[in-house]
Amino acid sequence: MRKAMVLFASLFAATAWAAGSEDDVPGYILHHVVDSPSFEIEVPLSAPIHLGEIPPIHIPLKADGCALRMTDHGQEVPGLTEGCLDLSITKHTVMMWLAALLLMATLFIWSNRDKTKLVPRGAGANLIEMLVLFVRDELAIKNIGKEEGPRYVPYLLTAFFFVLFMNLLGLVPWMATATGNLAVTASLALCTFVITQAAGIRAAGLGGYLKHLTGGVAPWLWPIMIPVEVLGLFTKPFALTMRLFANMLAGHIVLFFLLGLIFILGHPAVALVSVPFAFAIYLLELFVAFVQAYVFTMLSALFIGMSVAMGHHHDDHGHESEVGPSHDHGKAHHV
Repeated sequence: MRKAMVLFASLFAATAWAAGSEDDVPGYILHHVVDSPSFEIEVPLSAPIHLGEIPPIHIPLKADGCALRMTDHGQEVPGLTEGCLDLSITKHTVMMWLAALLLMATLFIWSNRDKTKLVPRGAGANLIEMLVLFVRDELAIKNIGKEEGPRYVPYLLTAFFFVLFMNLLGLVPWMATATGNLAVTASLALCTFVITQAAGIRAAGLGGYLKHLTGGVAPWLWPIMIPVEVLGLFTKPFALTMRLFANMLAGHIVLFFLLGLIFILGHPAVALVSVPFAFAIYLLELFVAFVQAYVFTMLSALFIGMSVAMGHHHDDHGHESEVGPSHDHGKAHHV
């Protein structure tokens, strides 16, 4: 880890030195946290090696939908609302692919494929088993239930490990943090949103699901309650999106800003304070990588559990409506 931090500091120094101005520190930070189609390898005390750019992939949805247009910032490609679908591959896209490949390789190597052995061997296999059991027992079953919880374990495991690998890749030199991209976290939250609504419809039925949106109030209050309930459906994925995005982005900005203080203040003695603090933030980022993967998975399981409980709540009301009249009838007959 110390080597990684020294390399981070060297890379930061190289870029600031090549720029020749302390005013480039904010630009350097933004360059490392934003997504782009270009790939670079930064060499200490030298200019960065530009590996080139991936050709853009634009699909016109109408005639001349992707034609370049002039703006105040130069030439730009129209957006989706103007008839151009942008499927260009960026460095965050590559990071997601790399995280998926590492995830599949890790589970393939360390999974217990020998069914004759109930206990896996090796530290890696035991670590993977511990994490899998934790997600299944502590997140899925406790938040969703023993009956429905195992049904959603595959998705929760995929979300946990995928987010974890993307978070950890962002701490490797020359890599990028895909979870620091709002589009990536929004896509992950959208997956949870779809599964949550499907779980609610499966548990309560389409009629019970729609009835739940009324909040159980009188019909004359439906114009107020239904918009509130619908808005509540979308606040959950919004919270998932912003929580993961903000935590991963903020950590990297703080890390590079601490190192940038050396060049902003313009004195090498600042490194005696900024580098140890940056190293502490780097260790904290390792912890945050696991915490944010856990929080995203836990909240996803909680939202799915709340949606599944909607069906049980609907069944309880139906059961009470059946038991209630029978009880009243028996009481009347007794009197």
